[in-house]
Amino acid sequence: MSANLFDVIEAGIRCLDAPFIKTADGDIHSYGDMLALSGQYANALVSLGVKPDDRVAVQADKSPEVLFLYLACLRAGAVYLPLNTDYTMDEIAYFLGDAEPVLVVCRPSVKGGFDDLAADLAADLAADLGVMQVQTMDSAGGGSLAVIAEQSEPVFNTIARMASDLAAILYTSGTTGRSKGAMLTHENLTSNASVLVDFWQFTSDDILLHGLPVYHTHGLFVATNTALLSGCSLLFMAKFKAKEWGDLLLGATVMMGVPTHYHRLLSQPEFTRALTRNMRLFISGSAPLSPETHKEFAARTGQAILERYGMTETNMNTSNPYDGARCPGTVGLPLPGVELRIAELGTGRLLAQGEVGVIEVRGPNVFKGYWRMPERTAAEFRSDGFFITGDLGRIDDQGYVSISGRDKDMIITGGLNVYPAEIEAAIDALPQVAETAVIGVPHADYGEGTAAIVALHPGAVIDEGSARKILGEKLAAFKVPKRIITVNVLPRNSMGKIQKNVLRQQYQDLFR
Repeated sequence: MSANLFDVIEAGIRCLDAPFIKTADGDIHSYGDMLALSGQYANALVSLGVKPDDRVAVQADKSPEVLFLYLACLRAGAVYLPLNTDYTMDEIAYFLGDAEPVLVVCRPSVKGGFDDLAADLAADLAADLGVMQVQTMDSAGGGSLAVIAEQSEPVFNTIARMASDLAAILYTSGTTGRSKGAMLTHENLTSNASVLVDFWQFTSDDILLHGLPVYHTHGLFVATNTALLSGCSLLFMAKFKAKEWGDLLLGATVMMGVPTHYHRLLSQPEFTRALTRNMRLFISGSAPLSPETHKEFAARTGQAILERYGMTETNMNTSNPYDGARCPGTVGLPLPGVELRIAELGTGRLLAQGEVGVIEVRGPNVFKGYWRMPERTAAEFRSDGFFITGDLGRIDDQGYVSISGRDKDMIITGGLNVYPAEIEAAIDALPQVAETAVIGVPHADYGEGTAAIVALHPGAVIDEGSARKILGEKLAAFKVPKRIITVNVLPRNSMGKIQKNVLRQQYQDLFR
């Protein structure tokens, strides 16, 4: 029996006429349409030479067609590789060189990404990096790939896959060096979405308000796969806009968002209990939700936000309960089938209840490893199969997990992971800079704001605005520090290590 996630999705469809996607423009695609359109895109992929296990890289604006392309990759047995639409040409070149996709789908005009020229991408990168085909897809779902799909048959026999076969590769920022490609299998995605459907009590009657990007685990797998396996509908918005979402909530039953979304909703005076009267569940993830936001949201709407914890490599690990206490400041209990423990950082010694250490998880949700990085993969797993997340936390006497920090100083800003080492390397390349420390400090809107504290060479000066502009040519916009602050020297401990904890304390009010 095939373990292809799409086969599981198709087997669960109860009504082909039921709406799958509703867009802001009023367009509706039924589950029957989803089958036909994903079939057309799957046939298009095959006609372009895509074979099982081939990688298909996609950097395109959010649209229903992007989801149909994702599903087509599943059906064709290909490996889906979504790329953040903010990634620059330098970043994209690395991903393509590392993953070696046979097909790249990009926007016809991408400012700061493919530099407006898909044709140049084909000419400049294809020969060097082994990219066989380049096709385009615009924000309306049009483009050269759509033309091929429209001319293709809607019937496609989904290719059987084993549970351990790859379904997707998602790149995560590296704490040192380059990004790592997390290999996610059909079992990883199917098992986690199935658990979430039950745990969050999704049914075909639900309407999920979807304003998340679809190049990220949260919007692509947590939201979309859960909807598909439950048969519910997606109210599909290109992006989150707080001023528009109040009224949209009246037509939905569930919302998934990041803390920034909830903070911005609360900033709208018209956001009241009346606008949330049809909602049964608000879910938050990708970054810590402050207890203050949790409390204010409950007071304003009468509903407690359900916070959960996951990561690219594992999908979802824990969740506050649907029925039961949703404890502010915690990410809930381990999900069914997920084992979670707390270990001493470095040694791996298991810690007692209530002690803070590194979170380790094991279960069918945990990824297969890092693409073409066997040594790194081996270093991130214990001998008994537990994955070392790098997140620091503890488990209380009720079994609830709290995240108390992150190993290696990772920053989460606006729900996106940022690792300082990558940014520090880019800043250190500036001729005026002697050394840099990048930190995350509290930010009311983004959860954490990124700040670069730099020491300059003697006599050098730097213009903050110009430096940020230069960095914007090398880094995705969300990685560019919101502030660059110059100091005479950076604080160090007795071993000569820069004390980022001192800097975080010193600049904790920078964005307040």
